[in-house]
Amino acid sequence: MTNSSTSTNKSLLPWQTPNDDQQKKFPVRTAFALAIGVVLWLGPYLALVGVLVPQQVARIDPGQKTQAIALMSTVAMIVSTIANIIEGALSDRTRSKWGRRTPWIVWGSVGTAIVILFWGKCTTIWQVVLSDSVYMIFLNMIVAPLIAVIADRTSPKYRGTISSVYALGSAAGQYGGQAFASLFLPVPYTGFIVMAALTLFSGPIAALILREKSTKDMPVDKITMKNFSQNFAFPTEGAHDFYLALFGKLCIQTASFAISGYQLYILTDYIKLHGGTLQSYVTMISMILMITAIVLCIFAGPLSDKLGRRKMPVIFAGALVAIGSLVPMFSTKAWIMLVYAAVVGVGMGMYNSVDQALNIEVLPDPKTAAKDLGLLNMANNGGQVFGPIFSAAIIGMVGYHGIFPLACAMAVIGSVLIIFIKDVK
Repeated sequence: MTNSSTSTNKSLLPWQTPNDDQQKKFPVRTAFALAIGVVLWLGPYLALVGVLVPQQVARIDPGQKTQAIALMSTVAMIVSTIANIIEGALSDRTRSKWGRRTPWIVWGSVGTAIVILFWGKCTTIWQVVLSDSVYMIFLNMIVAPLIAVIADRTSPKYRGTISSVYALGSAAGQYGGQAFASLFLPVPYTGFIVMAALTLFSGPIAALILREKSTKDMPVDKITMKNFSQNFAFPTEGAHDFYLALFGKLCIQTASFAISGYQLYILTDYIKLHGGTLQSYVTMISMILMITAIVLCIFAGPLSDKLGRRKMPVIFAGALVAIGSLVPMFSTKAWIMLVYAAVVGVGMGMYNSVDQALNIEVLPDPKTAAKDLGLLNMANNGGQVFGPIFSAAIIGMVGYHGIFPLACAMAVIGSVLIIFIKDVK
């Protein structure tokens, strides 16, 4: 499953990662597939959990909406963690004429789309929670294998740039998805149908662009009690930097989702917006976050490659997230959320541009790349869970204004953890 730039090197097998000498040119095909793939799964995902599902929950049980979102997020994290480990590990070991990753991302897209259609018809909280859990099982069939493509097909000298491309797709999906979802607030089930259709195309389009080669001849060790933990559990050897990156990522993502996970409720219950004004601000905030993130994606990853540095951009980005998260504490005027969006957008744009490159360079074993990257990606899911859980607790104790110092503190802790990574500059 090599790119055209490496396919002429016959010593490189389809399942082997090229080194800097073997990969003379930037892997454009891989980059394009990653960007399209992530837009088509992440956009619908965040449109659902950030806008359409909170609206659905508020309609079902307005008095318990924050607790319901926290419960949904908690169950989803547990399911997602298990799915990431198992599906990522099985992807690493998949032998087929379509490669290691393609079967997973294609069938994951089909399953996810079907679940979304059922999700939109839920009329009780337990149905919403169950639908989200099944959704996470299928969604992680796309996520873990697709991220592993970066490690599969990219030499070290291009990892910052390709991480930027992935982040570019992420930014478009994350913020564009929420802005797009706001258009469906008056017709929510139509939104669910559209998000299902977009997700359905994620894996197949990425697979067509990637054109993975056969892994039927790929050697795979038989699973034994001795090597089980290596293939299906958290890494234990040479994993110091891996866990610092994992928990640093978890804290920064928690900071981000502590606010974005309750964005709709912050605007309605803290800023006091309703009707057309609410819809306009959801759109404006999402667009500011998307534009600033995209601009940073263009520059941060390639600059990281040129400087040979991964830690410093991530640390600086975490500091910006901390500063931006604190801003809304000082005012309940609607414009303050636009300032928040601009500062955090720059921070998350820089962070996402370099983070995947940092993740790949702290992997304990390239043979278990999908499984371990899936575990690191679990920090994204964890942030999406812990952010709303912590926010719900803070809202219950001191009100919505307590969310903002909480998010600031989490971003600071995440940045400090990244500082202690030893073997990556």
